[in-house]
Amino acid sequence: MARVSMKFHVALTEGALKALNARSKDERDREEEWVTARRKELIVPGMSRRAAAAVRSDIRARVARMRRTGEFGGTRDDIVTRAVREELRARGLDRKWPKPPDGQTESPGRPWGTPPSAPMGDGGYTHRMSLNLPYALGDTVRRAAYWTSKEAVEALQDWADRWGDGIDVALQEAERDGIPAELALMSAAGRPSAPQAALEIRDQLRAKVLTTGDLLRAAIDRAAGNGQQEIP
Repeated sequence: MARVSMKFHVALTEGALKALNARSKDERDREEEWVTARRKELIVPGMSRRAAAAVRSDIRARVARMRRTGEFGGTRDDIVTRAVREELRARGLDRKWPKPPDGQTESPGRPWGTPPSAPMGDGGYTHRMSLNLPYALGDTVRRAAYWTSKEAVEALQDWADRWGDGIDVALQEAERDGIPAELALMSAAGRPSAPQAALEIRDQLRAKVLTTGDLLRAAIDRAAGNGQQEIP
């Protein structure tokens, strides 16, 4: 049986989460007002219980159709789902992608060799949210992120083999693997220092890495009204 949805966990700022929740509440309030108005209009005094139930059922069906067409925002997942589709189109990534090698898209976080886009806590991402996307859309997000970043990630891995990961990535990897930070720092300190030109190349490569989290955060900003408008 085909899977219906794919769950993501996204790190984001408090401001982004508040803005998305505010958009979701506005859409929910607007939908509820419409439903209340239709019920007052169509359910009249003296109407039989069966007839009133049929009216309510018809209203629910109309709400479902209006959610599908985007006239109503729907749930928070619905709102972000539409924004993810728009974000993929805006970036030219809304297409069929080859299947990545097994195990390459299931691991959380950024690819090996790249630092987090922002730290958790003060000065970075302070909140997390869970998000359910239609399975095919979630799979497209994962594949697009993998293939868009593949060459840059491989080049970063080559760079790390030559110059070392750097302290930021070394500490990140140590925390993930349960290695004491002191050992990671000692290992990083034993590597030759990369010249400025090599550091600039590394920064250029890092800027080309696109993760599922990057895509979803951009879509969340778009859904909250903080991102770019949909490209015609």
